[in-house]
Amino acid sequence: EAGRLKTLLDGAAYSVETVEAKPVKRNPGPPFTTSSLQQAASSNIGFGASRTMQVAQKLYEGIDIGGETVGLITYMRTDGVQMAPEAIEQARSAIVEQFGPRYMPEKPRFYSTKAKNAQEAHEAIRPTDFNRTPDKVRQYLDADQARLYELIWKRGIASQMASAEMERTTVEISATNGAEKAGLRAVGSVVRFDGFLGAYVDRREEDDKSEDDDEDGRLPEINAREKLDKNKVNSSQHFTEPPPRYSEASLIKKMEELGIGRPSTYAATLKTLSDREYVIMDKRKLIPHSKGRLVTAFLENFFTKYVEYDFTADLEEKLDRISAGELDWKQVLREFWQDFFGQIEDTKELRVTNVLDALNEALAPLVFPKREDGSDPRICQVCGTGNLSLKLGKYGAFVGCSNYPECNFTRQLSSEGGADAEASGLNEPKELGTDPMTGEQLTLRSGRFGPYIQRGDGKEAKRSSLPKGWLPDDIDHEKALALINLPRDVGKHPESGKMISAGLGRYGPFLLHDGG
Repeated sequence: EAGRLKTLLDGAAYSVETVEAKPVKRNPGPPFTTSSLQQAASSNIGFGASRTMQVAQKLYEGIDIGGETVGLITYMRTDGVQMAPEAIEQARSAIVEQFGPRYMPEKPRFYSTKAKNAQEAHEAIRPTDFNRTPDKVRQYLDADQARLYELIWKRGIASQMASAEMERTTVEISATNGAEKAGLRAVGSVVRFDGFLGAYVDRREEDDKSEDDDEDGRLPEINAREKLDKNKVNSSQHFTEPPPRYSEASLIKKMEELGIGRPSTYAATLKTLSDREYVIMDKRKLIPHSKGRLVTAFLENFFTKYVEYDFTADLEEKLDRISAGELDWKQVLREFWQDFFGQIEDTKELRVTNVLDALNEALAPLVFPKREDGSDPRICQVCGTGNLSLKLGKYGAFVGCSNYPECNFTRQLSSEGGADAEASGLNEPKELGTDPMTGEQLTLRSGRFGPYIQRGDGKEAKRSSLPKGWLPDDIDHEKALALINLPRDVGKHPESGKMISAGLGRYGPFLLHDGG
């Protein structure tokens, strides 16, 4: 079909059917809440949620300005979008002074929140004095404080500015090739008056807008019934992609939509996920770690009710009603604890094998991915008869063979819950040659802690893990030999006369002298 259309368009004559230009207004967003500040700080200045809140805390508590401690912003843990009347008037005056009278709308702007379970106990995050422009206070702030204050000031001032005025033009084009016809459309928009965009542009919103349409380009002057010249016809293939990984900003947005947490807990929740290594950060994206997947699978199987989104949102609502004096807190706690304690007691009665069976089933697509040859992914590829399953060890979960100890095949879980061994092709030991000093075989293997080099067999075998950043595919005989013979003596200390050893540890190369 694509080839047929390209042939049609290559030989077609083009003419303009209609040209329609419409004025479009774009209104500013409200001043920041905690969640929108964290999202904007992430997309505009690259701050994580914790860093944003730490810097905002300093701006709120006060900065030494000319010998006086001055709080530069209002309280930063809020879901309210409203500003105090005196702040609105001050913002409007600052707009006239900084941008000119055309940028101030006839009437003040008022906002209401759309967030689920919003309390709005505090007003939005804004400068305490709009006359303290970023340029005026920059000399008193460190780099992080200056960047965040500028973001808050610009968003606060923009929220009271005039709408941006755009002109969106749609051109319908007819392509005729003999008896065949095709309709084409070109859309473009131009800014006639920047309005609030003169103060603040959110990169996240602009990125979302550019993904949804292709209307940012300026079209040339064009009229109906005008003949057009073809420049080039390109055909390209596009594939449907899965939703992108969550960033801190997009996860906070989703939490707010679902009613999970409060402004005071967003950053702390993300920090807990990171500190416990339930997720890892890679290129500003949150990647689920095997530990997090295991905990999630366990809770979803044995504490289902307590990890449902509605349960969390309903509990937040009950806490709001308690603070409003509409519910008795003791009764709420009693009702929660009775059910929760019963669930704990029931789970304590389960055998470990019952839990592992449930986790094996829940995580099967990740732990036992399909094999290219179509064979059963749960059959051990080393002994050929054992079944692979999750096991619990001293250092956490790993995949092991049911024929242990006759078959000692193990592999660790990867950061995303799958199997590192299969990803690196280490389902069985890879021979790398012999050690010329001992005559023993060097092999590359995969264990529960990752890939490692082994010299020899049995209890006397020496093992050395691959350092962080070393890839199994890059390991040859020379590298294996160098790694397995560490630590090695490099010479005597000139003062003590004691031997200095060189090694390679978890954090990189090191030298060892006199035991330390």
